[in-house]
Amino acid sequence: MPRDAYGVSSLVVLLGVLTLLRAATVVHLGLDPYVDEAYYWGWAQALDWGYYSKPPLLPVLIAASQAAFGDGLLALKLPALLLYPVTALVLRQLGAELFDSRVGWWAALAFITLPLVSGLGLFVSTDAPLLLLWALAMLLAWRLREGGGWPQWAILGGVIGLGLMAKYTMAAFWGCGVLWLLSMEGGLDRLRRSGPWLALGVALAVLAPNLWWNAQHGFPTLVHTAEITRMSARGWAPDELWEFLLAQLAALGPVLAVSVLMVLFSVRRHLADPRHAFLLCFSLPLLILVALQALTGRANGNWAAPAVLGLSVLAVAVLLGLQRRRVLVWAVGCNVAIATLLYSWPILVQSLGVELHAGNDPYKRARGWSALAEAVAPKLTAYPGLTLLSDDREVLAQLVYALRPERHARWQADGHVVDHYGLTVPYGGHISGAVLYLSQRHDPERVLDRFAQVTDLGEISVAVHRNFHRRLHAWRLDGFLGYPADGE
Repeated sequence: MPRDAYGVSSLVVLLGVLTLLRAATVVHLGLDPYVDEAYYWGWAQALDWGYYSKPPLLPVLIAASQAAFGDGLLALKLPALLLYPVTALVLRQLGAELFDSRVGWWAALAFITLPLVSGLGLFVSTDAPLLLLWALAMLLAWRLREGGGWPQWAILGGVIGLGLMAKYTMAAFWGCGVLWLLSMEGGLDRLRRSGPWLALGVALAVLAPNLWWNAQHGFPTLVHTAEITRMSARGWAPDELWEFLLAQLAALGPVLAVSVLMVLFSVRRHLADPRHAFLLCFSLPLLILVALQALTGRANGNWAAPAVLGLSVLAVAVLLGLQRRRVLVWAVGCNVAIATLLYSWPILVQSLGVELHAGNDPYKRARGWSALAEAVAPKLTAYPGLTLLSDDREVLAQLVYALRPERHARWQADGHVVDHYGLTVPYGGHISGAVLYLSQRHDPERVLDRFAQVTDLGEISVAVHRNFHRRLHAWRLDGFLGYPADGE
């Protein structure tokens, strides 16, 4: 490849084509929002400094996208569609400054074609801004390796703070940075300088409004984080560890995963190179931390997602340093093939004469909700003024997104809040009166018994596949009797 082919313009063209293909895939697949996407959309309609399970940056991005491009599905997903390519451009710059423009170019291409990014790129999540801000913070940190003035350290702190406002995983960046400083000659002296601590102070100042919001609401985000990581019930879970590790290899793709494993098996040699040590310091600690979480409880595969940033650059640099560009071409080509298979799977299955069903449709969680909402709509229309009530986060998220009811509420029979609806719109108190109650449960009596008047409106069923239906049962409920007392 000629040297000028590794310029930014050629990369921007490739990233633009890939982004358009992902947008076309979203439209062509005919998907509804995933539950978390509908959930985040609801947050974006009532911007605040915090939410039950996440900080506020993603809802702000969704609100900005919808203000600029309308209220369609693509506008909802646009932050993800755009932020991953921007992250690739930041990685290109990081690779160029660490090594050369060729490494930067291939690192960007390797990242944007990772199976992890191909999957995440189809729906909006907190990982999109997190990965961008982690990559940008790495670039700024590398530029400060020989020191810098307070403005540069303050900017780094601001980026870290914005990362924290995207997802608390960004807190690990500070720990990674401390390890990196200590790994350098005169590490303790570097850590004693004011710059790193100024960055920390600015990061905490950016996060402060979210911490204040949490304090005002009983720290729900911290409670939620403790619950999902099973901090109160730690034990040994080797099966979960293996599942997590396999997920990390799958996130990289088969060829790139082998390259990363080769680097990790010779990690001591790579730590001798300051550039390699830098990339490992911002990858390995997070991987080890989340692996330990998996071993002693629970860890989702994407919890260590920022680790792929440094590992992608490092794997590319090692392969090109060994004159193994052909292996790199195979790595990217293999991941492109995986993405193509992922994006065209429903079409491919049906073209082979195989019926698409619940067992072979990877997108089934994002199907059938709009049709279900259409079936629910007449019941809301028939009873104007009813509050849409449910005991299920997914049902509320999807129906509120699709129907935009005047009022909605969550059945919250005890003090244990399990989602943002329970925190902000619990039924009872300031939200009361007649309701349209919708439930997927087979034992709704615990709700029905708490109302004086119960009108059964029947079952609503929508066929997604032959063996997969969306089903809800509907009731009109009047005369709320209050939640049961303890032991009742």
